[in-house]
Amino acid sequence: MDEKTLRSIIEEVLGEFARNSAGGGVSTLPRPDEVPAFEATLTQATGDELVITEEGPAKKGLSPREVVIALSPAFGGAMTKTITGIPHAKVLREICAGIEEEGLSYRFIRSFRTADVGFIAHDAAEYSGSGIGIGIQSRGTTVIHQADLPPLSNLELFPQAPLIDLETFRAIGRNAAKYAKGEAPEPVPVRNDQMARPTYQAIAAVMHIKEVQLTDPNKKTQALRVEYR
Repeated sequence: MDEKTLRSIIEEVLGEFARNSAGGGVSTLPRPDEVPAFEATLTQATGDELVITEEGPAKKGLSPREVVIALSPAFGGAMTKTITGIPHAKVLREICAGIEEEGLSYRFIRSFRTADVGFIAHDAAEYSGSGIGIGIQSRGTTVIHQADLPPLSNLELFPQAPLIDLETFRAIGRNAAKYAKGEAPEPVPVRNDQMARPTYQAIAAVMHIKEVQLTDPNKKTQALRVEYR
């Protein structure tokens, strides 16, 4: 059953609930904040090419069992691979798999107001029903954030994009989900290589310039539909 069908069913059931309430009937339907988000499961999707569609201004989530993933302005669009050539499609698949392993759901948004991954991640946390979000730049730099922390603070920071592999992205998803469940997981191990910065400095600068060019402080954060083909 696809997401469109599920949404149709939910709308029909909620309509019936409203009619019963108006007629004095008793309903055992859960409150809106208890209704799970029926998002497409990217880990089960086929295809290797990302299709990202804007669906209008993002809304604050109600589910305490969700993690919001905020993409930078160019992620999966103007740029499709990390600084080391990992396809963005694989990055998202692994992050989502990590979240699913902990039994939680996820939503996607895109932040246009900035290219700073710390602020992007904080936007994700503020839109998340759990208060936990993940922000990711096109080059791969990633942050796990919490809504009640200052934007320049965070739960976990992964600053050296050249050293983040798919296993790490999956672990990031797992830890974000654990934070959302109120747990205190061990931080994801972060590798360090003093040669990574000089080796990738030039390409990092080019990617950042492209990212900044797509920022738009006047455009609202957008809800995203993420699919594969």
